[in-house]
Amino acid sequence: MDKRNALRAGAVTATVTLMMLLSSPAMALTRDDGDDPGSGLSVAQTLGLYVLAPLAAFAIIAGLAALPLGGKDKKK
Repeated sequence: MDKRNALRAGAVTATVTLMMLLSSPAMALTRDDGDDPGSGLSVAQTLGLYVLAPLAAFAIIAGLAALPLGGKDKKK
């Protein structure tokens, strides 16, 4: 039973690997009709978009979630 499962797992792995190789973007450098990419992002824009914006969103959400807890006194 274990041998059959190992054979099946190997076949699935080989098939998935083959499909990934066949679907790779071989013609990615060829522009399509209507393809109009914009200008690239600068380093500052990239850091702001992918680092600072998520951190700011996290801080705002965490602050809003903590607001109801801030004004209560701890009583035993």
